[in-house]
Formats: sequence, structure tokens, C-alpha cells
Amino acid sequence: MLFPRAAGVLLHPTSLPSAGGIGDFGPDAHRFVQWLADAGMKIWQVLPLGPTGYGDSPYQCFSAFAGNPLLIHVPGFHGASTNGGNDHIVDFGTVIPAKHAALAAWLDTLPYDSAVQRFVSDQQHWLPDYALFMALKQAHGGVAWPQWEAGAAQRDAAGLDAWRVRLAADIERLYKQQFVFYEQYAQLRHACRSRGIKLMGDVPIYVAHDSADVWANPSQFLLHSDGTLKVQAGVPPDYFSETGQLWGNPLYDWERMQHDGYAWWIARMRASLQQFDLVRLDHFRGFEAYWEIAGDAPTAVHGRWVKGPGASLFEALTNALGPMPIVAENLGLITPEVEALREQFHYPGMAILQFAFDGQDSNFIPHRYDRDLVVYTGTHDNDTTMGWWQSTGEGDSTRAADAVAREKDFARRYLNTDGTEMHWVLIRATLASVANTVLIPLQDVLGVGSDARMNLPGRQAGNWGFRFTWAQLAPQLTERLHALTTTYER
Repeated sequence: MLFPRAAGVLLHPTSLPSAGGIGDFGPDAHRFVQWLADAGMKIWQVLPLGPTGYGDSPYQCFSAFAGNPLLIHVPGFHGASTNGGNDHIVDFGTVIPAKHAALAAWLDTLPYDSAVQRFVSDQQHWLPDYALFMALKQAHGGVAWPQWEAGAAQRDAAGLDAWRVRLAADIERLYKQQFVFYEQYAQLRHACRSRGIKLMGDVPIYVAHDSADVWANPSQFLLHSDGTLKVQAGVPPDYFSETGQLWGNPLYDWERMQHDGYAWWIARMRASLQQFDLVRLDHFRGFEAYWEIAGDAPTAVHGRWVKGPGASLFEALTNALGPMPIVAENLGLITPEVEALREQFHYPGMAILQFAFDGQDSNFIPHRYDRDLVVYTGTHDNDTTMGWWQSTGEGDSTRAADAVAREKDFARRYLNTDGTEMHWVLIRATLASVANTVLIPLQDVLGVGSDARMNLPGRQAGNWGFRFTWAQLAPQLTERLHALTTTYER
């Protein structure tokens, strides 16, 4: 699917400067939509919007369908004092309990009215399982579902009926929580549409092991009878890690899913396409072949490549949903088979300009771009552009110092720059390219360094906390970005 020529910004809503120590769907989100329009942007890309669990990662959510309650705007909530007044970091340890308490108190003032009841009825395919899962999780002290009492963990029908009665008040509050999330999100999406801005979401290939998705559908995943992992997902050693990335997600039982007509995946993609105008499909290569690691492995070094569902999945999705506005995240170890699968369904791939100068025979270099391509200066997994440019190769990747020096020398020559304002140099290069879609992390518009990095793959703590302030978005930045988008007809 050929996308029209446009530019956008990558910013997760938690990074907004909302009151309460974390971004949400309130007034600051609507103000950001107006800023996007003023800057000439046509796309707002976000990370997964699900309820986060381990490590606060939006890629490890308790549900592929539910919304993150931390993104709900609670009127009057200003949070606890966090980070000694540091407005640039989300202090999750302080914010989460304070916001959950304020949200619960506010929800208890809202009626369980006909609008909520209609929402619950419309979302029957996921919401009752999610609400029961979260209520059970709280009742079991927050531990992962395989550690719950056997009746709850194994979904014994009589046992679950008893739990539903016992947890009725909590379940009703969770219904109202999700209703409010989707109401506020719908208002934000309307604001985007009224200004000609498309919302672009992110669908991770895998779901978290400790999730309502896996608990409610265990036969769709490769699990032992007690719910523990037979095998798990990850990637082999790469640019980011010498031992690979061990993700801990369960792998799908693709044979069973195919037998079921890929019903779970059709429901998931239908929900995503109702929520977003465009969807980035994360780790696209895993649909062609995926890295399978033993469930108890300590690292991702030892694994094997296993064939994925390939075209049969996307044929089923297309037959059910029609042509889908999907961007295929085709980064990492990409084979001709992966590219053939992507091209068969006309999904544009991605290019990362930060990766263009390492001397590899890379399609990330601008003179090799196709029009049907989505280009980034960097992604949420990259360092910021200024952090990348200022790095020495020590501790931020597997690159050696001499390789970093050669990379920078080539970048200076290729981009005809002395390295001044390198973030704007890369922004201009992407916007000037023939690629139809350009996406720029807000950190690169701001020109901030590594301390504003959103995620370092493999790092166990310190991720996902970046926030900006309105003072950083000075009018001259807005005007400069708008001028570039106008110049390059985006």
C-alpha cells in the first residue's frame, strides 16, 4: 500500500508534559496535536497503548486489547512530588501507585450507566477476560498467573464463577476504567482527524506471558500444562547485544492458529485498525521465521530459526479485513524470504538513517531509497541522534571505537556537514529523500542527548521514562520544522 508523501513525529503519550508526573490523554495531548499541525506534521506515531507490566515496557502489556490506565486523564490529579521537580523523567515507582489510587477514587464517582454497559457488550470478545484477569492478579498479590491458585490459573469454570462474585466490584471498576480510556482516546483521535493528522499505532508481534491474552487462550501458545513456557521469543546476538535479546514472550502455536482460521489474530488486527489509521507491525521478520529459545534459557545465544506462518496469515487477515495500512518493521537480520513476504502484500518497510553510515551494503543510505518506504532518523530503540553522534562506541552498542570514527567520517562526507546540529542535518536528509513517509522522534526535533533515550534493548531498568516540557518546544523549532516540510512537499 503506497502511502502519500508526509512527515510525522514519534512520541509516546507518557512522554507528554501532563500534570501528575506522566503524560496522558488530557489537555496536553490536545495541545500536542495542535503543535503537530503547526509544524506541518501529518502523522503522530505512538508506541503500544496497552496496560504495562514488567519494566513499564509498552511491549510487555497485560492485554493486546485493553488501554493503559496511566494514560487516562484524571481531572484534578497533580500527583505526588516526583524526581525532585525533574519534569524530564517519569518516576514510575512514585507515579503508578499515586495515579492508580486517584483513578480508582474518580471511577467510583462515575455511574455504571447504559453507555458503559453498551461498551462492555461491544467488547465482549476481550473485556470480561481482561477485567477478571486484572482483578485476579490483584487478589493474588500481583504474581504472574501460573502462580495463582489452581482453579484461577487453569480457568476452572466453577472456580471462576466464584471469583467473579467475590471480585464483582473490582471487575465493574475495570469496565468503567476501559470505557473512560476509550472515550478519552476517541476524543483525541477526533482532534487529530480535524487537523488532518493520522494516528499510527504499533502492534508487537508477541504478547506478554503474564497477560490476559495468554491466560484466556493458552491453547494458542506453546506452553506446558502448568502455564510455564516451553519456548520463548527473542533474537540472536545483534547490534545491540552480544548475547542477543531474550524477550520472555511465549511463542504462538501457529499450527493451532491456522486450524482456527487465525481468529485470534484477526480479532487483534481488527481492533488495532479500528484504533489507528496506520499500524507498524513490529518484528515483521518473525512472521516468516522466528528465533526459538528454550523456555528456561539464560540468554538468547542458543536458539534456532523456525518457519513462521508466512503468507497464510496475511492472506487470512486480508480476506477478513481488506487491504491493511501496515508498515513492516523489517530491521535486523532480514532475508530475501522476509522481503518477498513483505512485497507480496505491498507493505512498506523501514529505513533508519542512523544505521546508514557503518560501511555495510545498506539500503538505509538515502540514494538507495524507494518511494514506498518509511524512513526514521532513529526509533524508540535507538539512541537519540545527538546521543548517537556524540557516542564513542563504548557501552552503547557492540561497535568498536575505530568503527564509530569511520562511520562519523563517512556521515560527514555523505551529508556534506561539519557535524554542527547533526539532528537537523539528519532531519533534513530524511525529509528531502524520495521516501514517502518520514518519522522523527521528538527527541531529535529537540536535539537532546542520550539521557533522553526512550529504550536501550537489553537494559533491565531506566527505560521508557523520557518526557519533554513545553518550554523546550520553542516557536523557532516549530517554524523550522514547518519550513522543511513545506520545502520538501510533505
